[in-house]
Amino acid sequence: MGKRVRLTNDSLNSYGYRVLTEGVDISQYQRNPQLLYMHCRGLTIGLLKDIRKENGEITAEIVFDEATELSRQCKKQWEFGSLRMVSIGFDIIETSDDPEHLVVGQRRPTVTKARLYEVSVVDIGANDDAIKLRKDGELFTLSDGGDCPLPLLNCKSTIKSQQMELKTLALALGLTETADEAAVNAKIAELKTAKEEAATLRADKERLETDAITAAVDAAIADRRLSADKKQQFVGLGKKLGLADLKSTLDAMAPMVKPSQLIKPASTHATGGTGEKSYKKLSEVPTEEIEALKRDNEPEYRRLYKAEYGFDY
Repeated sequence: MGKRVRLTNDSLNSYGYRVLTEGVDISQYQRNPQLLYMHCRGLTIGLLKDIRKENGEITAEIVFDEATELSRQCKKQWEFGSLRMVSIGFDIIETSDDPEHLVVGQRRPTVTKARLYEVSVVDIGANDDAIKLRKDGELFTLSDGGDCPLPLLNCKSTIKSQQMELKTLALALGLTETADEAAVNAKIAELKTAKEEAATLRADKERLETDAITAAVDAAIADRRLSADKKQQFVGLGKKLGLADLKSTLDAMAPMVKPSQLIKPASTHATGGTGEKSYKKLSEVPTEEIEALKRDNEPEYRRLYKAEYGFDY
């Protein structure tokens, strides 16, 4: 089994650009995975097996065929370590200078789509991830120090744009236009903390108001101004009106009275001119009031009945 090597990954190379692994099409190369020497056609020295594209990189196993003296020599040098680099050939399909595809130090656009067409063993590549590019039919051998087909990014324009954005953000935050990035970040953190504290205070205030409203409703229930089944309704009303208006509403409500409380037991003595009716026995109660007395004030009815007939009802 050959030694597994990395063919490419998403890292920035010495020419200031990078190739996104996810955008590399390896299907064509997999059908004829020849291994060349120094990017020279006609100098096939082996092939690649088990080509994998995963975890942001492309790897494979190098197998020297030893069919030529050059292949045998390369194998010995590879095993010894004097040859240890591979360089790949790409057809550029699509590039992007969108900031989301750029990394720190990048000077050229990112190759977002490409086609792998060749892999070579080389003595010295452009860097650890040496790449050979072909764009618009023209071959650029970067490992030989050739010109890069990708244009330089407009760095000055990008920097100026970033500076303008920072200045605008600083002014919006109430800072001076000369505020640096650290000051802007500190102000943003300060505002974020203040927002979180304000949210906490609002939550505490709402909780205290709800507790006070609930207490007022409970007091009204205890005073018989409300029935218990109306509690949630009046708590909700209090949240809408506010505690002060709720208390005014509850204070204006008279306590509920049972019908039996409307008829007072008669005294065994005649009234003292207050106008309040007082009966000593049942026959003194007007006929039209007897049923109401029996229904609403049974103890008094029983007392008058016994006084009338001499035995309990």
